[in-house]
Amino acid sequence: MNVPFYGHVRQYHNIKAEIDKNLNEVLESGSYVMGPMLKRFEKEFADYHGAKYAVGVGNGTDALWLSFMALGIGPGDECITHPNTFFATAEAIWIAGATAVFVDSDPKTNCIDPSKIEAAITPKTKALVPVHLYGQCADMKAIRKIADKHKLFVVEDNAQGIGARGDGFKIGELSDAVCTSFIIQKNLGTFGDGGAVVTNNESVDRVVRRLRNHGSEKRSCHSYGFNSRLDDIHAGVLSAKLKHIDEWNDLRRKWSARYTACLKDAQNITLPYAVPGYHHIFHLYVIEAKRPEHRKALLDFLVKNGVDAKCHYDIAIHQQEGYPWGKQARIAGPIPNAERNAACCISLPMFPELTQEEVDYTILKTLEWDRTVG
Repeated sequence: MNVPFYGHVRQYHNIKAEIDKNLNEVLESGSYVMGPMLKRFEKEFADYHGAKYAVGVGNGTDALWLSFMALGIGPGDECITHPNTFFATAEAIWIAGATAVFVDSDPKTNCIDPSKIEAAITPKTKALVPVHLYGQCADMKAIRKIADKHKLFVVEDNAQGIGARGDGFKIGELSDAVCTSFIIQKNLGTFGDGGAVVTNNESVDRVVRRLRNHGSEKRSCHSYGFNSRLDDIHAGVLSAKLKHIDEWNDLRRKWSARYTACLKDAQNITLPYAVPGYHHIFHLYVIEAKRPEHRKALLDFLVKNGVDAKCHYDIAIHQQEGYPWGKQARIAGPIPNAERNAACCISLPMFPELTQEEVDYTILKTLEWDRTVG
């Protein structure tokens, strides 16, 4: 049996009529850039978050660095985040001209550890950048409390957590901006690349809108800016899919619960931790080999047996080739949890359109490997 990692084509066929209707509407309109479909989706996406504004941009990386620029973050400033995440989180800080400061992750959630943040704050610190890793919310209440105490901005990297929420808070309620990615493999993905900034801050909304469109707020008038627009074709795909996101997230939670129930007695892997009271939407279902040297053996075994497992993210940002780049990076204290997560992580297939047969086969092969380990 072969178990794929992605279900893009299955998802398209499940709601093909809805997507095709929107695509046809865009194509027949003749308005493909900054048109009515984009405006419609931006309103729908803002409403979904309970926020005032949403701005469609070219990708999730742009969403981050344009938000930093809108908040006045640049050369000489520092942004605190953690290194066991996708490279773009730190990359966007560097593109804005600021310095990325890495602190350790929480050993259970693998999100940023709030208890490590204050020791990393300096007079140069301007923002905290928590990542809702794998679909699990970071501890935003603790992060907001630290930010208020030190008068810092909070920019949420929510590329993996659309629809997630914490205990008593929604994503976006406790930050200055929420940045997301719509690349195809995300819980809400388009047929290509895309991103958005969600905010309740009118200034952030206005500046990001200007920056994404060559610095223009009206036709033929330009200032400093870039070309980072979410095209209407992508907006049409996303508008169709947004109506199903909660249903799809619930299916991810269903398959995750089955994985957890059936793998709980495995001796050589650690399962994902879902914070009680939080709504984890499992963009990824990430297990960890208890010993780094076992990660490759398990991954190879699964792939050899038809299970398309992968690693997210097996090289922490500070361990990437060429680090550090100039003087725009700093490690604040030991980061053993982030390094362990990177060294041991394996992502099992996780998408709404999985079948029970596929999930059970993945479980069977994972347990089969587990029994072979001495």
